[in-house]
Amino acid sequence: MRGIIFFIAMLATAVALGGALAHALELPNKIGLPVNDYFTVQQIYRGWDKLGFLLAIELAAMIATAILYRDEPAVRWSAIAAIVSLVAAQAIFWTFTFPANVATSNWTQIPANWEQLRRNWEYSHAAGAFFQLLAMAALIWGALSRR
Repeated sequence: MRGIIFFIAMLATAVALGGALAHALELPNKIGLPVNDYFTVQQIYRGWDKLGFLLAIELAAMIATAILYRDEPAVRWSAIAAIVSLVAAQAIFWTFTFPANVATSNWTQIPANWEQLRRNWEYSHAAGAFFQLLAMAALIWGALSRR
């Protein structure tokens, strides 16, 4: 059973990492776009918020992995490192990304400070991708450390 839970943690983290890396990798091509082009391109993300449930599955599976592998310190601490990384990614999202989404009505309205909001949105996604990558790396390390 614990192997299945660990698999779910890794799979959910891998899927979440895919979206996070997509945001990070598009940054160099989007950061300098003119206002109308940028707001048009941002519409490709409509509906991505529906994947929020994936983060709940990811977190729950990571917590369960840490508990189920409490007798294997290398795996337990790897799962805890993954949890901390996921929480860091979410803290960045709620501090920088989400407020930019709200201020622009999900990039459908252009406020006066749109350029600052764009920087916050783009760089917070890059930082979140970094922490998601750390979470994935921690889980892989934990999988390799299993007895």
